[in-house]
Amino acid sequence: MFGRLMHKKHINKMIRIFKDAAKLSKAAAEIFSAAAKEAIDRKGAFTVAMTGGSSPAKLYELLSGSQYTIDWQKTFVFWGDERWVPIEDEKSNAGMANRLLLDKVNIPKENIFPMWVAGTEPEKYAEQYEELLRKYLGESGEFDLILSGMGDDGHTASLFPGTEVLKEEKKWVAAYYLKPQQMYRITLTAPLLNKARQNVILVFGANKAHALGQVISGVYNPEKYPSQLLKPIAGELIWLADDAAAAELPSHISATRE
Repeated sequence: MFGRLMHKKHINKMIRIFKDAAKLSKAAAEIFSAAAKEAIDRKGAFTVAMTGGSSPAKLYELLSGSQYTIDWQKTFVFWGDERWVPIEDEKSNAGMANRLLLDKVNIPKENIFPMWVAGTEPEKYAEQYEELLRKYLGESGEFDLILSGMGDDGHTASLFPGTEVLKEEKKWVAAYYLKPQQMYRITLTAPLLNKARQNVILVFGANKAHALGQVISGVYNPEKYPSQLLKPIAGELIWLADDAAAAELPSHISATRE
């Protein structure tokens, strides 16, 4: 749908470490704002995949204020993953983003694409969501920005340890039943995540320290630490971690402390 230039940017993995969640969230807001401006200047639209959980809460609150000038009329919001629950459910990633951000800015409702719809099976909607992405992203599948978090088990999006979705090589979107949680999840797959111009991972807290250390510097084992599947094709992979989450990163790892 949107005009798109081939992205020739050098592949880059960056680790930025912050004293606390407030400073990290401010940096994430600056990345979001800059990515929006760059994309709109380049092709007239900004495509972003949002994340859920507690990690982006402060970020969304910042973006809802007047400090950051974002052309929401030209912003198109998708999600990286979702629990298969109604948007009104407290577990909904889309519901959280609506409450903290999207309901407070002047983004057109038709520019928002939650990963849930009533009256449809999750597997069927995963197919429909992929068709939607192909319409807005084109066959390149390139998001301007994907925001993600990482669990203390090393998962990102709904790519959980030991699940079949980790082996997906073709689908952009998949849905499956996650037995430990006794619910369906719908998620962007690793092949699509790795197409993004910028993939930003927010990691807070001491409970994430072991997993982050393993993901960044441990033996490659994405079945155990799925975030290791994040290997951008031509974009930037940016890890934003607070001091507590970065506690087990080896000293030889190149990181910027801010």
